[in-house]
Amino acid sequence: MKKTSTFQNGLIWFGAGVSLAEILTGTSFASLGFTQGFAAIVTGHVIGCILLFLAGLIGGRSGRSAMETVKMSFGQKGGLLFAVLNVLQLVGWTAIMIYDGALAAGSVFPAGRWAWCLVIGGLILLWILVGVTNLGWLNKLSMAALFLLTLALCWVIFGSGTPQTSGLGEAMSFGAAVELAVAMPLSWLPLISDYTREAEKPFQATAVSAIVYGLVSIWMYAIGMGAAIFTGESDIAAVMVKAGLGIAALVILILSTVTTTFLDAWSAGISAESISPRLTGKWMAVGAALLGTAGAVLFPMDDVTGFLYLIGSVFAPMIAIQIADFFLLRRDRFQADFDGRNLVIWLVGFAAYRGLMRLDLPLGCTLADMALVVTLCVLVDKLAGKPTLP
Repeated sequence: MKKTSTFQNGLIWFGAGVSLAEILTGTSFASLGFTQGFAAIVTGHVIGCILLFLAGLIGGRSGRSAMETVKMSFGQKGGLLFAVLNVLQLVGWTAIMIYDGALAAGSVFPAGRWAWCLVIGGLILLWILVGVTNLGWLNKLSMAALFLLTLALCWVIFGSGTPQTSGLGEAMSFGAAVELAVAMPLSWLPLISDYTREAEKPFQATAVSAIVYGLVSIWMYAIGMGAAIFTGESDIAAVMVKAGLGIAALVILILSTVTTTFLDAWSAGISAESISPRLTGKWMAVGAALLGTAGAVLFPMDDVTGFLYLIGSVFAPMIAIQIADFFLLRRDRFQADFDGRNLVIWLVGFAAYRGLMRLDLPLGCTLADMALVVTLCVLVDKLAGKPTLP
């Protein structure tokens, strides 16, 4: 298998970070004001990206895909639950991203939502058919264009006027804002190993992936928040059009959607392989892109916050168990059918997350939930008294 360089992994996660969904989510932080809002964004991303690094390192060191690493904690059949849930959430993300991109592109050049959905979906298919290890010059060119155009967008937003002090949306507590910032890197946890498993230098590639994604994602959140505070406008496409960016705006919107959504569709295919060896990842990724495009054409998808929290409640306790097993307990259940104790702990973690969401915790509920789950894993292991590995 052809290995990816650390630089290639950095480019992949730069593309993941430059996302219209992240910019739109950033607008929700405007009610806190720029200083407090930015502090919440950074705090949430530090938490989320540490978890992203640990998740990616498991795949990098084991050489297994994200859903194959899940089987190390939940067994061959137990891991299928998370593989199915992951495929569903990734197809959902594919549809949401195409939908958002089509709406934004339509604001710049009206051609009908369905037409832009087909254009974006077609470009995602091109990325998939080229393949993650062969993107080469195409990815470098895309990333360079995105970098320059996003700098132009920053200039437009932050040089456009004085901060607004009212009408900045529904008030949000600092803890809720941190949780919303954690939620985006958390949504990438179930797929980062699909890329780090192919890295020439797993540790370096995983570290660069998490750091690059974290910095770029913070930047995107800040752009969204800045647009709402400095221009009074939460529609990023409208900001770009008013600034006269025109074709440049269209390129930013389409490229950012394609480079991010490609990862969702590609990983849906890789996750499907872990469900059945008869499924081919590349063609399942094509299927995910087609389903996502159809969903974007047929259904409205305007609010993703509930979806983000649902992803958190499913995958935060899952990765907490993986971290405990791999780094603390040195426990490997890959050859087992089920690991009942971890499935029960996950269920407790899922219920705890949903309950903690109702509390206004200073650092959000993800950290508290994962601390609970890791503690339970260690305690149960101590009570069992028999380590799985010598």
